[in-house]
Amino acid sequence: MEILVLMDSFKGSLNSTEAGNAVKEGIIAALGSSEVKVYPYADGGEGTLDAFLASDSNSQKIEATVSGPLTQMVRASYGILEDGTAVIEMAQAAGLCLLSEDERNPMHTTTKGVGELIRHAVESGCRKFIIAIGGSATNDCGTGMLNELGIKILNDKKQLISTGAKGLAEAASVNETDMLPDLKKCSFIIASDVKNPLFGEHGASYVFAPQKGALPEDIYKMDKWMKHFSEVVRKQYPASDPMADGAGAAGGMGYALMTFLGGIMQPGADVLLTRRSIENDIKECDLVITGEGRIDGQTAMGKAPVHIAGLAKKYDKPVIAICGSIGDGAEQCHRAGIDAIFPIIPGNMSVKEAMKKDTASANIRRTTEEVIRTLNIYPNPC
Repeated sequence: MEILVLMDSFKGSLNSTEAGNAVKEGIIAALGSSEVKVYPYADGGEGTLDAFLASDSNSQKIEATVSGPLTQMVRASYGILEDGTAVIEMAQAAGLCLLSEDERNPMHTTTKGVGELIRHAVESGCRKFIIAIGGSATNDCGTGMLNELGIKILNDKKQLISTGAKGLAEAASVNETDMLPDLKKCSFIIASDVKNPLFGEHGASYVFAPQKGALPEDIYKMDKWMKHFSEVVRKQYPASDPMADGAGAAGGMGYALMTFLGGIMQPGADVLLTRRSIENDIKECDLVITGEGRIDGQTAMGKAPVHIAGLAKKYDKPVIAICGSIGDGAEQCHRAGIDAIFPIIPGNMSVKEAMKKDTASANIRRTTEEVIRTLNIYPNPC
């Protein structure tokens, strides 16, 4: 029995590799022995960097000290693949994972550290980039990043705007005089599974800012400021499109990368699939196990598990999903190729307890073992 395990992360609990290894332990507990391949996987959020590094045996992991989302200094990493492509995971420098719940406030958080990572990679000779923009703590339209790259967002006094979303209200002009010289030689792929526009009821502020710590009274303000910022930008960049698919991703980082750096938006799961020889492993295996922290209707709209399921169905392979919880619309994932979904919570348990690393890992192991036993594929079936 050959089983391929491709788990996305359980956000706030387990990364992709940890979740995958817990599944593997459950399989071995049920079967005694089996050929199990575990590959880290991600769709543009946390864990994307590790997934890319695992897909390229000749890749390098580069460390740098950069500004965190509240300008605190953090140790971050990015990858350089064999062909020289730099892989930057936004969450490394501007992620929710870097802040406590009390610290989260997109009015103040910045993408400056992302710009520092890009600058570091450019100065190291990289000219091709994959920017994974999931898991952000920011809503500043990428202005912190842009300022660090020399694309200055100025107020009406020709000074840099303030840090965070609040600075968008001050935006009056854009100045590229100090832009990093080699930036125009660079190409950017944006890895994201988000298609929201920059502003409006489906925009970055209304949809994503609440989970980043935004107060209800601030959401309307930030949405208005984002619209204002886009109007300022359009005066100098008429082709900019705040309503483009993904412009609202990562608090407007999608808009900044597309407008100022010529970034091309692609589903994160697709970007990774094209970079690794996973298709042959799926073709040769007997069962695919995937999953993420929560499976619901959004999963079916393009997240990693359904991308994996779609590829598996090309070869008529069964697909099982293991998840932390099931939400509304999860049944849509069946139509997308996932044959069965199994949540791991065994009974009454607080969210806080369920998300503890050891608890989540044990629950994944136990659930996987029972699933495999249910499939009746262990060595001595009843």
